[in-house]
Order: sequence, then C-alpha cells, then structure tokens
Amino acid sequence: MAQAMRPNTAGGLFATDGKPHPLQDTLLAVTLVLGITSFVTALVDDDLHLLSSWTGLVGILTGAYGQWVSETTRERFGLILGLGAAGVGFFLGMAHGGLFGGLFD
Repeated sequence: MAQAMRPNTAGGLFATDGKPHPLQDTLLAVTLVLGITSFVTALVDDDLHLLSSWTGLVGILTGAYGQWVSETTRERFGLILGLGAAGVGFFLGMAHGGLFGGLFD
C-alpha cells in the first residue's frame, strides 16, 4: 500500500505543520542561547559561576515553558538540547559557588 507523504514546508525550519510559531521559535532560540552560554561558561572558568548558574536557571525556566507551549517535534527537540545544556551549566555553576556565592561576604 502506498504511503502518503507530508508536503515539504519550504522556509519553515521549525514549523513542520506549515504554520508560523513565533512564540515557540523565540523560546527555542532563547533557551539554546542561554543553555550554550551556561554550559560554556561553566566549563571555561570557576570564576564565572554566577553567570553560568543564572543563565542555566533562566534557560531551564524558558525551556520548561517552551516545552509546555511547543507544537512540533522539531521545536521540542531543540528545546531538549537547550534544556540539557542549561541544566549541566546550572549544576556546575551551583557546584562552583552558586547563585550568590561570594557576593555577600
């Protein structure tokens, strides 16, 4: 039996249903940027724990909300990548000094 193929949505990298999703795409981009920033700053230097822990925390929150409102599999896939990076960066930042480490001495 022949299987029906989905139409290729030209120009829609994240929208596989052919509809625009500006909120979801924005949350995806923000989560990826925050996750990568948190992950990289956590690995580079222990003195950047404030940046890595705060960007990780905000990345986790935006990624969680993005998962809640996402509509396509491509959006969810990117959000999971961003959430993973933000989570690792957040926990490494917390291990190296936390959200307020060294500010109130």
